[in-house]
Amino acid sequence: MTVYALAQLTIHDRARYDRYAAAFPPVLARYGGRLLAADTSPRVVEGEWPHHKAVLLSFDSREDFERWSTSPEYREISRDREAATEGVVLLLDGIGHAWPA
Repeated sequence: MTVYALAQLTIHDRARYDRYAAAFPPVLARYGGRLLAADTSPRVVEGEWPHHKAVLLSFDSREDFERWSTSPEYREISRDREAATEGVVLLLDGIGHAWPA
């Protein structure tokens, strides 16, 4: 079943984040991940949102996400993201898992 990773980030070191972002696409593709959206100015429709960027990824399965997120290639580049940002990453199951919940 498809899973989605939603990152909500506040960037405080643009140079390190840009280095991470440049290395990100080929590592994501190598593990079957797809970049669905990346927005530095999302429109807040309801509530307050304290971050600078939202990123939405999809993977065919939770196992594919785990292989990517724990891979040596991703762990290497993610050091820059971790040092350059504050935020959260949520892993969401696609619809069909337990709908309605």
